[in-house]
This record gives sequence, C-alpha cells and structure tokens, in this order.
Amino acid sequence: MNPLVIHFLGTGGGRFTMITQRRRTAGIRLIHGETQVHVDPGPGAVVFSNWARLSPQSLDAVVVTHCHPDHYTDAEVLVEAMTHGTKEKRGILAASRSVLYGNEDCDPSISRYHQSLVGAVESLTPGSAFEVENLEFRAVDARHSDVETVGLIWKTPSVGAVGYTSDTGYFPELDKIYRGLRVLVLCTMWPKDNPLRFHLCTDDALKILEGARPGCAVLTHFGMKMFTLGPDAEASFLEKSTDIPTVAAEDGMRLVIDEKIEAIGPRKKEAPRVIEA
Repeated sequence: MNPLVIHFLGTGGGRFTMITQRRRTAGIRLIHGETQVHVDPGPGAVVFSNWARLSPQSLDAVVVTHCHPDHYTDAEVLVEAMTHGTKEKRGILAASRSVLYGNEDCDPSISRYHQSLVGAVESLTPGSAFEVENLEFRAVDARHSDVETVGLIWKTPSVGAVGYTSDTGYFPELDKIYRGLRVLVLCTMWPKDNPLRFHLCTDDALKILEGARPGCAVLTHFGMKMFTLGPDAEASFLEKSTDIPTVAAEDGMRLVIDEKIEAIGPRKKEAPRVIEA
C-alpha cells in the first residue's frame, strides 16, 4: 500500500505574509506512488520544490483553486517544467474558471499559451472531478472574494480522503462538505477572536471541526495576525476543544498518511508526531 505524502512547501497566506515571506507561500506537493501533484503554487513554489529535491519536472498535475497571487504565481513555470521545457504535451492543469478565463474582477492568471502546453485542462467548479493516475480529485464549494474559488477533496483507494478548504469564509454547509475525511487541511488565516471576511479564523475552524469530525486536522495558510498568538497555540486550542488531533503545519513539514498518520517536521532532531486516525 502506497502512503499519501503531503509536503507543506509553504504555510503562509495573504498579502503581507506573501510580500514579507515570514512564512513561505510555495503551496503543497502531493505524492502517491509515482504520482505527483502541486496544489496552489504561490511565490516560491519552484524554488522550494527544488530545495526539497522534489523536481518540478516530475509533476503530473498542477492545481490552482483561485485567482489570487499567493495561490497562482508560479503555476506557469511549473507547467513549463511539467511539460519538460514545453517539449512534451503532458500533465493536467486543473484550475478555477477565474484562473483559466478570468471574470469581472480578474484577468486569467495562466496564459492561453501555457494552457495549450499540457495534456488536459480541467475547469474546476463545485462538483467537478478529475483523476491523476490513482489520485481522485473533486472540487467543492468555497465562499471567497474570488467568487469562483473552490475547495478540494482528494482521495486514494488505500488511505482514504483528504479535504483542503483553500481560502473561504465560514458558511454552515462546510462541516457537511468535509464530513467523513481522514484528514482536513484548513486554511486558517487568523487566530481566534479575529474574524476576517472571506477567510477562516480559529473560531471558524472550531465550528467546522465540531461538525465534520475528521480523523486529523492540519492548519496552514497563516496570515500575519496568526503569528501573534502562534499557530501551535491555536492548534492546541482546537485539539483540546474537539479531541481531534490537530497539527499546525510548518514550512517543510511532511504529513505521511498510511495505516497511521505521521507529521514529520523540518528539523531532523524532532521526533515525528504519530496519530492513530
């Protein structure tokens, strides 16, 4: 049985985290067997993929959930890598309609030229689905300032399903959307007692976890205010409140989902956290 490995190449989000790089904004790399997918490749995705020895040329798909620069800026470069320097028409580009075609608020963030390079283009709307080898993806509803933003659920036959909220404000249906998952990755921009329009704070994450009851939760995509109280403290609060194992992701962390779940930090001296879920 192949584990599903989630590399958190960057755990920052929002304008000021992005422009200061207090946390990286490089997105997430998924690896299952020989299959590799990069989700939301913001600034630094190419640099930190190579830094982590995860060659961009090994990608089978690039996925972009919405048309904001902390999610899309390195997508075209990754497409050129995935197509082996534009020499092979291969791989999947899956993105929201705003990213592919633009809308009244934004122009397309991936050019027609780069869209023409790949083997297939998937336009993501809530309910749409596609497969990358043995990884299944489904787009789900989100409520963000880019109205065509989507969240994601990905799954394999062997290790279960993982949810990724992307950027979204809270709405009551979220707990139903993400119910029954092995892992839920929550883009939690701000700490508790700090609501933020179109994004999740820790209080919103608490409501989602209480309803969805995943086996494990991971917080990521932190804005500047999150660093005041600290992501680890917010994760600890959620775990104590819900009894759901909750991890605050770090730049360079790996989550290995197998019979058990291991959260492996970027520092070799630290023992991984093993979660029975």
